[in-house]
Amino acid sequence: QVQLVESGGGLVQPGGSLRLSCAASGGVRVVYTMAWYRQPPGKQRELVAGILDTGRPVYADAVKGRFTISRDNAKNTVYLQMNSLKPEDTAVYYCNADITSDFQEQANYWGQGTQVTVSS
Repeated sequence: QVQLVESGGGLVQPGGSLRLSCAASGGVRVVYTMAWYRQPPGKQRELVAGILDTGRPVYADAVKGRFTISRDNAKNTVYLQMNSLKPEDTAVYYCNADITSDFQEQANYWGQGTQVTVSS
């Protein structure tokens, strides 16, 4: 079955950087839009950034100029480079993708989430 596996979370000081990765695997044939969401403690999940299969990115206002989303289509992988991190960026970050696989036409999938904590 299709899986999205995230990596790269952790603890970082304010002003620091982290790079998240998310790889899709398991019978993947076509990956359409890929995106990162986050869920801060006690709040709802929100879109951070997305990238179309054409490579065009979109960003939430809160992260514009600090975060960069990119993808490697050959590896079915999406990245999120996070710079100038702030305490309010603390959240569980989730990968999301629309995928056609050997098992199902275009469906939406979520990763398991990776914790990002920004604190001194």
